[in-house]
Amino acid sequence: MKIALFGTSADPPTAGHQEILRWLSARYDWVAVWAADNPFKSHQTPLEHRAAMLRLLIANMDVPLHNIAVEQDLSSWKTLETVEKAKFRWGKNAEYTLVIGSDLLSQLPRWYRIEDLLQQVQLLIIPRPGYAIDQSSLEAVQSLGGKTAIASLTGLDVSSTAYREQGDAQALTPPIIAYIHREHLYKCEDVTTKRFQLR
Repeated sequence: MKIALFGTSADPPTAGHQEILRWLSARYDWVAVWAADNPFKSHQTPLEHRAAMLRLLIANMDVPLHNIAVEQDLSSWKTLETVEKAKFRWGKNAEYTLVIGSDLLSQLPRWYRIEDLLQQVQLLIIPRPGYAIDQSSLEAVQSLGGKTAIASLTGLDVSSTAYREQGDAQALTPPIIAYIHREHLYKCEDVTTKRFQLR
């Protein structure tokens, strides 16, 4: 059984996340996704809201994908713990692939017990616009024992950051926008309103 493990900040989840999930679902038996706290990033929204938005994102995909689920209990600051939980759930004989965006590649050598982690998973890197895959970072990960592959998919040129900082709602799906407004989650909602008032 081939399992893709995809933890993401999802702050908020975008159409880009949806595209990645669609691509993974065609190539893996099971895709486990969860909202994660990245110790190298600051997050604007509590984890439970980000997990709820991920569930909405999957529920509203145009194709019903039965091999994707939000597995929020896998979430941990230590990815090694996530992999241990996955093995407890799906067994040691499954083949585990950790999915990361190319923006995280240079951080990997600083992750908790990275060599132990890389012995237990394959690594799939999703190219992201604006984050070229740096050869020296790739080699650094491989020298630590990483079995790396680069996805034949370039993520959409949308980002959670663009929404948080500029209120760029193009990146989001309508159910996510509705959830954000209902829960009053991001300050950029106020920014968008002010922009219209200034014109």
